[in-house]
Amino acid sequence: MRRVLAAPAVVLLGLLASAAANANPQPWQLNMTRGATQTAREVHDIHMVVLWICVAIGVVVFGVMFVAMFRFRKSKGAVPATWSHSTKLEAVWTIIPILILIGSAWPATTLLIRMADTSESEMTIKVTGYQWKWRYEYVDYFGKQPGINFVSSLESQANRTRQLGSGMDPRDIKVDGQSTYLLDVDKPLVVPVGVKVRFVVTADDVIHSWWVPALGWKQDAIPGIINSAWTRVDEPGVYRGQCAELCGRDHAFMPIVVKALPKAEFEQWMTAQAPAPAPAATATTLAPTTAPQG
Repeated sequence: MRRVLAAPAVVLLGLLASAAANANPQPWQLNMTRGATQTAREVHDIHMVVLWICVAIGVVVFGVMFVAMFRFRKSKGAVPATWSHSTKLEAVWTIIPILILIGSAWPATTLLIRMADTSESEMTIKVTGYQWKWRYEYVDYFGKQPGINFVSSLESQANRTRQLGSGMDPRDIKVDGQSTYLLDVDKPLVVPVGVKVRFVVTADDVIHSWWVPALGWKQDAIPGIINSAWTRVDEPGVYRGQCAELCGRDHAFMPIVVKALPKAEFEQWMTAQAPAPAPAATATTLAPTTAPQG
């Protein structure tokens, strides 16, 4: 009977885990999200490998410690060993940690190098942090200059709700049935799916940090310094983040929303957002006046 009930339970837990892994971070989520990019998934996989290595080391170390504490205690007549050290044992517990560190560092370093490589980007977006909002400038899209430039701030209803004495309930702020209190903005950053997007990140006042967990990285925004990162979102969707650097009084109220659209839809959006061309200047020709004769 236990086996019959266990099988559906395992399947259900697997489905829930996969759903949570593909979604934005959820309340009480204990593990990293697998994210919406290849980078995020590789970061998650390396994290899990290192986590299980640490679990295995903990089991061995604490297992040996508890065996020594309970099996070889004085009340059972245990007598301390007379030898001072074992060269072979010291060599083993020195070499094994070195191999574990090398085995863990190699894939992590390789991934960090790929994450830092912004070459062959097909699009560039400049991100500037302010107290307490973000500015997005679309610098380049396949060699064209879209000229799109806007500020993204906390959504107005959430901004009113957070005020002391507003009398408004944060639980009423939802998008598609999910609570988005302090996680929604008036103007999201829109990016195309399947395009390598380079971000150049800076700040205008104090240090901020641009962080969307589903992308698999975060980047500090430092005044006077340009940091760079890149992403390629695989699936359309809305991915939320926040400033990850304590930057002042309203630090908690500068969320980030990235909206990934299929390439065709993104280009339609970009066309609609492009600034209207300036009206052509009209030259007014004044006819010379002739003074009356006589």
